[in-house]
Amino acid sequence: MAYTATHRHAQISARKVRPLADLIRGKRVDEALALLKYQPQRGARMLEKVLQSALGNADDRRAPNLGGLRIVDARIDGGPMVKRVRPGARGMAHIIQKRMAQIKISIE
Repeated sequence: MAYTATHRHAQISARKVRPLADLIRGKRVDEALALLKYQPQRGARMLEKVLQSALGNADDRRAPNLGGLRIVDARIDGGPMVKRVRPGARGMAHIIQKRMAQIKISIE
């Protein structure tokens, strides 16, 4: 049985988190938490929290072996963008796009 957790509207670009998701995909949960603990990126903290949440969901649903759970799916999708307008040179306007991500982790 798969146990999932999601973080929607994370205030980080999906492009920054995807390499970290590739790093932990297919690994055991305790290995992945150990890897993410020592990564300096801000996205690693977000992935770590979502992974802890998925582990908590497995514990709540009485998973038989918490130590043997593996990450079967770590998906980072783009979320909505917040758009702001900043004044530019010669009366022009520059659009600033603040990107968001949706982080979904499934363990089994």
